[in-house]
Amino acid sequence: MPHMPRSSLQAPASVVMIRPHRFTPNAETRRDNHFQTASPMNAATVAKAAHDEVTRAADALQAAGVQVHLFEDKGAETPDSVFPNNWFSTHSGGHVAVYPMYSTNRRAERRADVLEMLKHRYRVQDIIDYSGLEQDGLFLEGTGAMVIDHLERVAYAARSRRTSEILLERFCTHFNYEPVVFDAVDATGQPIYHTNVVMCIGTGFAMIGLDCIADTARRHEVAERLRRGERDIIALGHAQIAEFAGNAIELQGRDGLVLALSSRALRSLDGVQRATLERHATLLPLDIPTTEHAGGSVRCMIAGLHLSARPLNS
Repeated sequence: MPHMPRSSLQAPASVVMIRPHRFTPNAETRRDNHFQTASPMNAATVAKAAHDEVTRAADALQAAGVQVHLFEDKGAETPDSVFPNNWFSTHSGGHVAVYPMYSTNRRAERRADVLEMLKHRYRVQDIIDYSGLEQDGLFLEGTGAMVIDHLERVAYAARSRRTSEILLERFCTHFNYEPVVFDAVDATGQPIYHTNVVMCIGTGFAMIGLDCIADTARRHEVAERLRRGERDIIALGHAQIAEFAGNAIELQGRDGLVLALSSRALRSLDGVQRATLERHATLLPLDIPTTEHAGGSVRCMIAGLHLSARPLNS
């Protein structure tokens, strides 16, 4: 069995989550998010269920030793606020990025109080705010649009309305990443809206829906770039991508690395895939069926903090 590292630059030990009080699948994003599904429950029941799912998920992460900064969203105008990874990201060296969002009603998700907490609790050197580029029709929805390899300094991105190649290049120049861009489609040939439903990069593994990359040559190039990080590559099929198996995140727990993913995603994995993952991280399934109606899963719910904490008395 390979040595499982106890910590890694890839796996943040602290995260931000948003607990919604008025959650509902977002009608405005349904046009290009084909992972969204209708809920059979009424609006009040859906909102309560999502609130409770986030509460239990945050508790489970904290029980595993992950520090969770849990913010409340009581507004009615931000149906996707449970997915904060789209509007900001953090990077080693004290760097924070704030992003332009494709859907108008997602732009109100950006919160000054979250950024103030980061500056107070962590060593933040600068905040680069790209959100003004919404006026130019340029969008880059954070670590939904990009799946970042913090070890190899690569930003993987599937082309979509939510991922401007111009802005991706600008981000990679500012933050010192190599961009790797590709086209990704679901089983019906529809473009996939966010890269983080196609792939997940951990310290010693990468899960990716290689079948989603229709161009054979590009598929091989992407797989080869991932292998250069000496990772085990776990190929996910279209059915597993549809079950959110790619929408997972490796985190730093009390006793080593954990892989947070949804119960639904875990059920879709076969025995060999599970065994491969378990060589690298402890699997931490979270039960979030209501939240998944909005077309995102565990990775979307978690904004990882790749920042150095300040001393508590500072």
